[in-house]
Amino acid sequence: MTAPVSEAERSTAARVGQVLFKNRGWLPVPFLAVPLLVPGVQSPKTWIAGLLLVLLGELVRTAGVAAAGTVTRRRSRDVQRLVTYGAFAWCRNPLYVGNFLAWIGFTVVSGVNWFIPVAIVIFAIEYTLIVRYEEGVLESIFGQEYLDYKARTPRWFGRPPSGSTEGQHDWAEAIWSERSTVLQYVVLCGLFWLKNRGWAF
Repeated sequence: MTAPVSEAERSTAARVGQVLFKNRGWLPVPFLAVPLLVPGVQSPKTWIAGLLLVLLGELVRTAGVAAAGTVTRRRSRDVQRLVTYGAFAWCRNPLYVGNFLAWIGFTVVSGVNWFIPVAIVIFAIEYTLIVRYEEGVLESIFGQEYLDYKARTPRWFGRPPSGSTEGQHDWAEAIWSERSTVLQYVVLCGLFWLKNRGWAF
């Protein structure tokens, strides 16, 4: 039986977010194309700071996937369960927080410092719309249970949860699922290294 569609899911912001959600695989392009193509000043400090952000972002992502499972890679409206423990007890969107940290990390690596605030604004606009859609879907499916979770858990950067964070985690599946993401990071590191060596793209 199909759940009734909530007012939140029918909003204009949610409808725009639905389009972005279904095409979110392309969203990193401006975050990576500009730092790769525009001249910047790389240094050991930019590499260390940037890679620490990338590492932190991937740790947050992996924790989210371990709690929610590989359904986090879905493109459909179908959601089987509401995950409120683990990383999801700290914030409602740990995977997107992880993405943000990683993408900003690569911008820091590039040394294109003027693009950092631009990237933050682009990310905020795109993912606020995506989250509006996802929140509408979850409200449609889980109703008051989701609204209660939403009321006690911040959307983005989290605060220590007031309740238990314990729940089922599959770390082996999460790490295996993230292999393609980690491979992309390795390739990007190679591209930024080549850029630093003077290779033009």
